[in-house]
Amino acid sequence: MAGDSATPPTIATGDSPVIAVDVMGGDYGPPVTIPGALNAAREGGFSVLLVGDASVIRAELARHNVSGVQYDIVQASEVALMGEKPSDILRRKKDASIQVACRLVKDGLAHGLVSPGHSGASVACGMFIMGRINGVERPALMSLLPSEKRPTVVLDVGANVDSKPHHLFQFGLMADAYAKTILERDNPTIGLLSIGEEEGKGNILVKETYDIFKMAQNVNFMGNVEGRDMFTGDVDIVVCDGFVGNVALKLAEGLAGSLARLLRRELLHSTLVAKIGALLAKGALKRLAKFVDYAEYGGAPLLGLQGVLIVCHGSSNTKAISSATKMAAAFVEKKTNERLIANISFNEELTCFGKATKGFS
Repeated sequence: MAGDSATPPTIATGDSPVIAVDVMGGDYGPPVTIPGALNAAREGGFSVLLVGDASVIRAELARHNVSGVQYDIVQASEVALMGEKPSDILRRKKDASIQVACRLVKDGLAHGLVSPGHSGASVACGMFIMGRINGVERPALMSLLPSEKRPTVVLDVGANVDSKPHHLFQFGLMADAYAKTILERDNPTIGLLSIGEEEGKGNILVKETYDIFKMAQNVNFMGNVEGRDMFTGDVDIVVCDGFVGNVALKLAEGLAGSLARLLRRELLHSTLVAKIGALLAKGALKRLAKFVDYAEYGGAPLLGLQGVLIVCHGSSNTKAISSATKMAAAFVEKKTNERLIANISFNEELTCFGKATKGFS
């Protein structure tokens, strides 16, 4: 049955996932996050916890049909504001919705959470409240980029701007677990982002990470890849540090947006024949727009935590929140963290070898 109380629920019994949603986060707040969470729960058949100001949540719920939706309300009196430092939010805002949601996962009242709010605070709270998986030094943000064949997994895209070889190696192991469980790819290929495909190309970080990957026996390492390879679909996973990954991600988003605007402008000011051609191509253009729409994927999982955390774009719409909430539930149902833990454990010796590499000792 649907819940309507401001007290922490007693859940996590049975097989159905329970996902907490920080409904106060994001640029648009409850009018977007709540219907997104409800749609996901209704379509996915799992439960959601709506975390935030209970009075605001109830007012928004009154505008929607909640019949058949498994939900509960968890009160949180504070909100993590975009201008605040993550460390300040951790220390001073104990009742911020993102902190409350993280504690629900830590205490076993939820299996995972979705946050479209302050990304820095989401990452910090995830790491320090939910905690890291044993053996994982640096949890990493993962993103999916559209390619010519199928989406490409890229990580890290911003959680770690300074990384060491064994960190990048673990990023690959975590992405491998994601690709095998969530994307259902049997033997995903892993490429290391560099300035050339040949072995020996790149900076010290790339070269020493290459050496570790080359010794791994349970991953399909294909060597170095270049930036253009991220969009061909010929590699399943691209590994890089968070600084490079974030630049690449923002560049891809900016380019896609600019091309769309340029195309729209050209069509509006083109000849009659060109406009007729555009009308005939309308279906194909819609399919292309859907293919590059980030809302299809929902958000960026922070891999390596003792629980599931999906960090959404601040400007996420209802569709993006729904997709992210479904992704969080899929993590639980497909036991992605269990596969990730097995990968980290199996490669513990190589990780230790990476820690001792000369360039980063």
